[in-house]
Order: sequence, then C-alpha cells, then structure tokens
Amino acid sequence: MITAKNLTKRYGKVAALSDVTFTIEAGEAVALWGANGAGKTTTLRCLLGVQGFEGALSVNGIDVQRHSKAARAAIGYVPQEAAFYDMRVDETAQFYARLKKAAPHRAAEVLEQVRAGEHASKRVSMLSGGMKQRLALAVALLADPPVLVLDEPTANLDVKAQRDFIRTIQDLNHAGKTVVFSSHRLDEVIALGTRVLVLSEGKLLLECRPNELASKLGLHRWLRLWIPMSTRTIRCVCSVRTDLQLCPTALASTFKSMRMVRLPRCVRCSRRVSRSKTSELVDGDLMPQGDSHA
Repeated sequence: MITAKNLTKRYGKVAALSDVTFTIEAGEAVALWGANGAGKTTTLRCLLGVQGFEGALSVNGIDVQRHSKAARAAIGYVPQEAAFYDMRVDETAQFYARLKKAAPHRAAEVLEQVRAGEHASKRVSMLSGGMKQRLALAVALLADPPVLVLDEPTANLDVKAQRDFIRTIQDLNHAGKTVVFSSHRLDEVIALGTRVLVLSEGKLLLECRPNELASKLGLHRWLRLWIPMSTRTIRCVCSVRTDLQLCPTALASTFKSMRMVRLPRCVRCSRRVSRSKTSELVDGDLMPQGDSHA
C-alpha cells in the first residue's frame, strides 16, 4: 500500500529525514512516534507530495514524485488543527464535496459516518474542538480514499473527545482503511496502532508493536497531581490504588505542592478521590527512565 525506500529530506545542510525505509500494508494502522523534530510531520508531507525529497515513495502503487496528484487522491488527510470558513457544517461538507468532485450525497453520508450528522445545521464557529476534528475527518473521507493520514489528530482535544475520535478511527480501520498517524501519546498508539515506526533525528530508530514501545524506549507513565495544600490528597489516592509509588517532592511553594506518582505500565486512573481538594488531575506524561520533570 505504502512503500518508502531511502526517503531523505534536507533543509540546507540539515537532514530532516535520512535514508528512511519502511512498508505499510493495506489495512494496517501505523503510528509515527518521535520527539519534536524527529521527522514525523516531514514524513507525512512527503506522503502527501507537498514537498520534494530524495529516494522513492509510492502510495497505492503510485509514484509520489512522478504522479503526486494521483497519489494524493488516494489519501484523506486530517491536520492537527483544521481551519474552515464559518459556514454551516452541512454547507462545509457540500463545499468540499464539490472541490473533490465527490457525489453530492456523500456530504451527508460522511457526516453520519463520523457521528457529526446531528450537528449539520450548526455553524462551524459553534463547534467544539472534537467536533471540528470530526468535520475534518468527514472532509477527508468525501472521496472515499483507501488511506487516511492524520497529523497528531487528538493533540488539541479533551479526554472524552480523544476517546470518541480514536473510536471513530478504529471503526474506519476495521472497515478496511489504511491509517498512518503521528502521535506522542502512548495510550493513543496502543489503542489505535498495529505497528509503530520510531523516528529519531530524521532516522528510523526501530519498528515494534505498540505494546512493546514503552519497554523498548524505557518509558514510564506518571500521573501529575497539583494540590493546593498538603500531601493528604496524594495519600488518599495511594490508599485507593495500592500499586502506586509516591515519589519525592518535585515542587513546593507556600500555596501548593506537587507530587509525582509513578503508575505501573498501562494503568489508567479514572476514579475520583472523595473529600479531596485536588485542583486538577492531568493526564499522564511519558518520561525516559530516570528522568523527572516538574
């Protein structure tokens, strides 16, 4: 479905990608994982044919360099944050259907497909971030492309919107769409990916299954808790989850203190602690083993 051989992209003397080679089979959901500047977005831009590169790259058997327009027609692209004119949702879908020369009835179909049909009469400016991302996905599906490419699709969404969006992508993948997405979220990669390509400084560092990623990179999941007073709330959490490990103080001030709690791999904390005054429970971060960050 997608084949890259010695994919290289240079900006002057800086190599954003260096001899990256991989193959993605039809029906896979492949994650591009890496830090900022690792080459994830550059790889996606090469796939879309919007920037030049060295090496060979084909999508659905079409050479991206020689036939970029035809290759791009095989891809539905969802950016990290889409921008739309402030029209109604159904008008927006119809507008892009005309641009993509899709059948008129496709506009309503894709809105239902991504569970946005009930918002069809709303103006885009009235949509939540999650619903705007669903609209972007609907637009990407108008021409029924075999490949979906998503650039950190849930980065700007709240937890519920993230889960709903991931569920929609899972449904599309199970229906036969090939999915390629960039991400820095371990839970997203595990939920959605069938394989992970790890990029580092423009090079393909390794390939692995999503559930192997944390152990191969030495990552741990942490839960950050900001407390306005004492450590009582933290100890309350630890009494609920006896498998949590309380780490030393990372930050302290007159008004609040912060503690870092290390969670076993793939553990999710969803239970609220009663009678606590915790100001915020922030989603876990990933850190290399041995590191600690405020």
